Amino acid sequence: MGTAKSSNGTGKSKPKAPQAAADPFPASPPPDYNIAAVDRTLDLLEALSRLGPASLAALAESAGCTRTAAFRLLRTLKSRGFTIQDEARGLWRLGARWSALGRAAADQGALAATAMPFMTALGKATGENVYLRVRDGMESETVAIYQTDPTIRVYTQVGNRGALHAGSSRVLLAFAPEAVQTQLLAQRLNRFTPATRIDATWIAADLQRIRSRGYLITSDEVVAGSVGIAAPVRDASGSVVAVMHISSPSMRMRPPRPRSVLPQVMDAAAKLSIELGAVGKPIQDALLRDETSAAKWAMSGSVITHTRPHTIFR
Repeated sequence: MGTAKSSNGTGKSKPKAPQAAADPFPASPPPDYNIAAVDRTLDLLEALSRLGPASLAALAESAGCTRTAAFRLLRTLKSRGFTIQDEARGLWRLGARWSALGRAAADQGALAATAMPFMTALGKATGENVYLRVRDGMESETVAIYQTDPTIRVYTQVGNRGALHAGSSRVLLAFAPEAVQTQLLAQRLNRFTPATRIDATWIAADLQRIRSRGYLITSDEVVAGSVGIAAPVRDASGSVVAVMHISSPSMRMRPPRPRSVLPQVMDAAAKLSIELGAVGKPIQDALLRDETSAAKWAMSGSVITHTRPHTIFR
């Protein structure tokens, strides 16, 4: 018999490729650490924050659980002071213990820590410094800064306070309780630059424009030669708890650039809102259509935002 030849014609059989060793640690999906009862409890609490005071039936429906399960969870929370039952009216509401947790969250910088990844992404995408401000009484306070370019002077520091009627802080005034707006606009307002708006009638009308739109673009109102682009941040109750904005020298923000970076600012604020529990989707370009010319809105300090007031972190 002739010698069998391999396909390579050498007469030698071609060695077989070694089989891959079995992976002793096969990939597996990450473990699910969620506890159903905790998930259901948090769903109930979020429903209570949106609807309360509310009936057991309404809370169970909103949380997607049975009335029996909702009742047992609410009674457990009640024993710890986190819910209150009005037996005469059959309504449930949040208990006073939550105020202590809210203060602790603020003291521990929960809002700033949650916001920083979104601020970082926005700063890297736009190449501009990013700021986060909250309302504290009759003033605004800077709680976080992401400095993209160290060569750009930062005009504020974490902890610095500012006026609510001027610049990006006006977003916070637009969603503050009516009593706060009335009291502030009755005062003598400070003028920081020739472009600062101090006419209470104009500001009151502008606050309405803010609530009916969804963003704010200002120029020179607090610092001469600075353009700000801002959007509101909401929590799980739908209340505006902060304003996120970028600030840049006007030489870097000549039209049409403010319009081009506006969707990024709004999207970052919307994503942070969702992270805080707000129900919604990132802002789409359709919300940004406006008949005003770029030159007019870029230099007029005209304002624009969405609807609702304030809570939890402040």
